[in-house]
Amino acid sequence: MSINAGLWIDHRKAVVVVVTEAGEEINQILSKVEKQLRRTGSTPLQGNFESQQVPADDSRQRMFTGQLNNYYDEVIACIRDSESILIFGPGVAKDELKERLDGNNLGGRVSGIETVDKMTDPQIAAKVRQYFAG
Repeated sequence: MSINAGLWIDHRKAVVVVVTEAGEEINQILSKVEKQLRRTGSTPLQGNFESQQVPADDSRQRMFTGQLNNYYDEVIACIRDSESILIFGPGVAKDELKERLDGNNLGGRVSGIETVDKMTDPQIAAKVRQYFAG
């Protein structure tokens, strides 16, 4: 039985559509990535110590990258058994996922990468069905 997967992805969520001969399954994966880290405490501080309330840029970037890696690993777990994978979405997340798939020796299964705007779940499922039907 052949298993194909298509997914729409950005840094906030991924909609994964797995198509088999028995039908299709749609999964939504929400990332826990926080782009803008907030200051600690409930009141803004004044004076020389305010800078200590915001994490340094390199630690924020490490945290952001770590959260993204966990998110991509969760997406890869959903599509690991697929023979062919279509990745599409509006931003750079699709390219980052492709690099992550290459690192897991799954990059050869990617049959296409497309740039598309926001889509509803039914539109995503229809696009994946149409792509693998032809």
